[in-house]
Amino acid sequence: MTAGWSRRARKHKLTSRGIEFSLSPGPAMFGTESSLSMFLNTLTPKFYVALTGTSSLISGLILIFEWWYFRKYGTSFIEQVSVSHLRPLLGGVDSSSPSNSNTSNGDADSNRQSVSECKVWRNPLNLFRGAEYNRYTWVTGREPLTYYDMNLSAQDHQTFFTCDSDHLRPADAIMQKAWRERNPQARISAAHEALELEDCATAYILLAEEEATTIMEAERLFKQALKAGEGCYRRSQQLQHHGTQYEAQHRRDTNVLVYIKRRLAMCSRKLGRTREAVKMMRDLMKEFPLLSMFNIHENLLESLLELQNYADVQAVLAKYDDISLPKSATICYTAALLKARAVSDKFSPEAASRRGLSTAEMNAVEAIHRAVEFNPHVPKYLLEMKSLILPPEHILKRGDSEAIAYAFFHLQHWKRVEGALNLLHCTWEGTFRMIPYPLEKGHLFYPYPICTETADRELLPMFHEVSVYPKKELPFFILFTAGLCSFTAMLALLTHQFPELMGVFAKAFLSTLFAPLNFIMEKVESILPSSLWHQLTRI
Repeated sequence: MTAGWSRRARKHKLTSRGIEFSLSPGPAMFGTESSLSMFLNTLTPKFYVALTGTSSLISGLILIFEWWYFRKYGTSFIEQVSVSHLRPLLGGVDSSSPSNSNTSNGDADSNRQSVSECKVWRNPLNLFRGAEYNRYTWVTGREPLTYYDMNLSAQDHQTFFTCDSDHLRPADAIMQKAWRERNPQARISAAHEALELEDCATAYILLAEEEATTIMEAERLFKQALKAGEGCYRRSQQLQHHGTQYEAQHRRDTNVLVYIKRRLAMCSRKLGRTREAVKMMRDLMKEFPLLSMFNIHENLLESLLELQNYADVQAVLAKYDDISLPKSATICYTAALLKARAVSDKFSPEAASRRGLSTAEMNAVEAIHRAVEFNPHVPKYLLEMKSLILPPEHILKRGDSEAIAYAFFHLQHWKRVEGALNLLHCTWEGTFRMIPYPLEKGHLFYPYPICTETADRELLPMFHEVSVYPKKELPFFILFTAGLCSFTAMLALLTHQFPELMGVFAKAFLSTLFAPLNFIMEKVESILPSSLWHQLTRI
């Protein structure tokens, strides 16, 4: 039987509808290719239409899911799964593990700074829930605060307004439970219950923040809270050195008193008594100079800008715009506004391009570039290229949430300075040409943190389109599935319209696809002995 097979392969050709298939001489291979040819010949155009239509539908569903996931989380689902789960299985290096043990100290410091800049901060200019946030909800039917934001506020209240010895005073014990309640009505009821026992400063605070529907009503409740809080503060101040328990009480009473005075100053600012608000803030900063966590100087800067007292604004900036202190959009953009004010009224981009920038104009442009590098989201809100929403109760420095909080209160101050917005419009985009690429290097500040988008999506409501920097390109898998969906849909349409022609093209494509395989088989037959090849074909 083996003698019947010569060393040189014979070629059997099967012709069907003008298409030639080159078959290898092995009996098993001959049967396989014959079956394949018969199967292809029996396929109808309806099969190709169904095949391409199904492929188009599946790729379209994948495209829709990928696009939704990218819009919601800012990354590709397929890419995330492949990096997080498939890469470790294939022996890849985990991106979270240190890839190089001898990393430089500069890189370590940069990473630590990036982590610290992703910390969420209490918004120093946050609005009142009852008098402002709830009013927005009543009018629009939208919730301006996210659950994550309100949960952070609840944690802040428990940190500032409670201590371990609250169980010794019944009213404070009730309020300790009230701050943990998720239901607003339950918190308000608990505050009223605490006030039935005694004058409780934190109960007045809760009612002023959440139950008062106007700023005047909130101010009245804060004044009652001030009276109760000052009494508690004086008593705990005398006993603070008698033990750790009394020291904790005094620290809590100090936080309560500072919070009340700061909110009273904000009430005065909102009610138009700006000079009174400035005096209250200055007195508060002198009385408690170490409590920088409340960032009262940012409230003071906004009030001084409202009074157009630019000399005092410069004095405050000289104190707080220091390299050792954490920056903020308020500090950077207020400094840029003051420098722009000196040249903006006479600034003309055409004249500047002809004669060049003067020293004062150069200083103003550099200040704008510095501010934009710190938070690149602010200019679009100041230039009204993006719509504003109510600022959240917490902000992420250098993020979209901080930009909203700054522009919400300071847009009017930029409009008041003639030509300031025009100067900003002409120069802010030049910042991005100065920032090194890739962005891991930074220019005047540490590199822009990569965690801002995720945190801002948690802080800002769903109806707001979060500003992203740097602008992310569409992931490869979204483009791939979009192309696949379009290609298969086009094939399905052509197959439906021209079934015979597409059938010929499909068979020609398959024959071309199998041509290299046939060529390889012929070469293998010419090299291997006929007896060995016969045994392989039998297997």
